[in-house]
Amino acid sequence: MRFDVAAARLGALTGRDPSALPSPADALMPVLLGGTDRRLREEPAPGRTGRAAAVLVLVYPDHAGDGRLVLIERTSYDGHHSGEISFPGGKAEPEDADLVSTALREAAEEVGLRAADAGVRVVGSLERFWIPVSDFEVTPILALAERAPVLVGQPSEVADILEPGLDLFLPDAPIVIIDRTVGDWPLRYGHYEVDGRSVWGMTARVLSQLGAVLAGG
Repeated sequence: MRFDVAAARLGALTGRDPSALPSPADALMPVLLGGTDRRLREEPAPGRTGRAAAVLVLVYPDHAGDGRLVLIERTSYDGHHSGEISFPGGKAEPEDADLVSTALREAAEEVGLRAADAGVRVVGSLERFWIPVSDFEVTPILALAERAPVLVGQPSEVADILEPGLDLFLPDAPIVIIDRTVGDWPLRYGHYEVDGRSVWGMTARVLSQLGAVLAGG
């Protein structure tokens, strides 16, 4: 998808309620297996909230004028999201003015994003998602860049930087269904394949919703 087309459609989200956006593809929601399939709960239990966090969904033009995104492959470590493909982002800190500040700060720390140099402007947010295994409520902050950013991964957190095209996540893009045990959870879920890597869970659902918006949903 051309960047100028994507920018026009995403720019129209300014001020729009994220809850009114099209839903991600159902196939991307992990299902817990065990005799009978059952969907994982999508929200925290009534009366409580998860820990606040934000990720940066940054769309920029490549040298040919096509739209691309920034994803990272996290390093391997002893934790819930070891080695996963995700957006730059993390938990909100007390010094962050808001979740936009959280997303931009984390992107600067993880991939060296210099927002002013790339002409980054925030245009809105996508639907907030809860991650049960780590108890984060994650707000995807949507931003456009005037030019391709110069990115350098933080070695202790980022194993690789991926910059896929937007077409990979449009509604007609292939979604592969797999069964896999994550920790003690036997799961079935759909995922996208990007540069030979599996993109699943919250990241895949954000990408799916982004693709639906770009397709005019």
